[in-house]
Amino acid sequence: MKLAILASLLASGAAFVPASQEARSATSLAAKEKSAALPFLPYPENLKGYVGEETGFDPLRISDYFPMDYLREAELKHSRIAMLAWTGFVAVDMGFKIYPFPEAYEGLTSATAHDALVQQGAMGNIALFIGLFEMVGYLGVAEMLQGSGREPGDFGLDPLSILKGKSEEEVKRWKLRELKNG
Repeated sequence: MKLAILASLLASGAAFVPASQEARSATSLAAKEKSAALPFLPYPENLKGYVGEETGFDPLRISDYFPMDYLREAELKHSRIAMLAWTGFVAVDMGFKIYPFPEAYEGLTSATAHDALVQQGAMGNIALFIGLFEMVGYLGVAEMLQGSGREPGDFGLDPLSILKGKSEEEVKRWKLRELKNG
């Protein structure tokens, strides 16, 4: 018992001994380039060559496990869907309608539409069409991952001619805007 008390006293006393003044070596983490978005993390090397690479935002290092083209394609797809969903949500509450407008949808708001559409079976149709679009869209993703040269998110569709006649720097700026705001 006396030995245990003596050992605990010596151990607690060691906490007050000054640390050694030897020079510490830098860790390998400090030697790497730092992410601009999260300066305490190393820069994710897989982002080089992609729009938005200067921010270096990949805190979970997902780009180490999946192809960067696949990740960028998914990011653009989900951001575009979110932008369309927000536009539809606001359009319904502003009173915009599609014609012919079913009588059953009269008086619905964006908050009450879900339950009414489930009761009428319209949500099943939406799920079916989303599934079909996903299957067709995967063909483009598979070709891109096999080296077709298609850039992620580029389906050759620019109905407003936003990128037409723009310089390479201006196109990159538009793509970065879509990534940051989508």
